[in-house]
Amino acid sequence: MALSRDDVEKVALLARLQLSEAELDTLTDELAQIVTYVDQLAEVDTGDVEPMAHAVELSNVFAADGVRPSLPREQALANAPAHNERGYLVPAVLGD
Repeated sequence: MALSRDDVEKVALLARLQLSEAELDTLTDELAQIVTYVDQLAEVDTGDVEPMAHAVELSNVFAADGVRPSLPREQALANAPAHNERGYLVPAVLGD
């Protein structure tokens, strides 16, 4: 697929980019090279390759969830700048 200067101008317009003439020329050449490379990748036979979500194997690094007692209320509120017996006190943001 060939990439023209008009294509680059259209993408720049959609992206709300203001490009100079020199920038348009440079981007047209660079994007055309990228599109050519992607076209080469499309020629590779991937019929026997199993689809995958990630290029490398991933493992879960989180600890398993478990039920355990929570902090006592006094300890949870100890470092709060303002609190009462029930919870944190914050300024009103919606008015009265």
